[in-house]
Amino acid sequence: MTADLLATDTLLPVTPVLGAVLGVLLLAAATVALVAGLTQDNGEGYGRAIVTAGLRAVVQLGAVSLVIGWVVGALPTLLGFVLLMYSVAVLTAARRITRDRCGYWVACSIGAGVLPVLLLLVATGLVPLRGIALIPVAGILIGGALTATVLAGRRALEELAVRWGEVEAGLALGLPPREAVLEVARPAAGGALLPGIDQTRTVGLVTLPGAFVGMLLGGASPLMAGAVQLFVLVALMFVQAVAVSVTLELIARDRLHRDGRRAR
Repeated sequence: MTADLLATDTLLPVTPVLGAVLGVLLLAAATVALVAGLTQDNGEGYGRAIVTAGLRAVVQLGAVSLVIGWVVGALPTLLGFVLLMYSVAVLTAARRITRDRCGYWVACSIGAGVLPVLLLLVATGLVPLRGIALIPVAGILIGGALTATVLAGRRALEELAVRWGEVEAGLALGLPPREAVLEVARPAAGGALLPGIDQTRTVGLVTLPGAFVGMLLGGASPLMAGAVQLFVLVALMFVQAVAVSVTLELIARDRLHRDGRRAR
């Protein structure tokens, strides 16, 4: 059986039925959020955000599907696309964590973990600096760093807002500002690592991640698919650990904050 036949037999067929099911699920998700009264920081409900996210995904994936062949045809466009993914991740994290310009410090959090891994992969030849291989790997790593950065930043800043009195007490006792903030923020930020750790611990037992399934559908052997997925999971843990650590340090040094509240 060829890879094409395998993909046809196992993947969801692109038909009007698929579109209808996706539409129903999207509206159902928005309805559940609306009925539950789930709201964002600005007080707006998540229902509209869910629908908007789904529609954006349709447009963006459609656009990528059309241009991906042109993007991977030359090194400048390939690197440009990776830079675009990184830039969008930075903008998204900055908006989620803090609403002022200090949020763009999250570029350090995302880049600090992703860049070393990509350089290592290219330098060792595991991922060639050509073709389509670099884009999915970079996307997985950047996406993981984005998630960890947002979770760490939001959790740490929310914890500081609630327990700011403890920070002030630490300052009154003579603790340096950085240490006073870290005492409160460090446990909250560290919780951002739990999803990645749990995903790695339960891989193969609870879920079969995308890289593994994708390689199987592409015709790779189960052993090769498992090796690639293992590398992705371990690399993601490194990327996310660095992202969380840098985000925490930026908060402790007043580079990331909300509502003008600083430890200095």
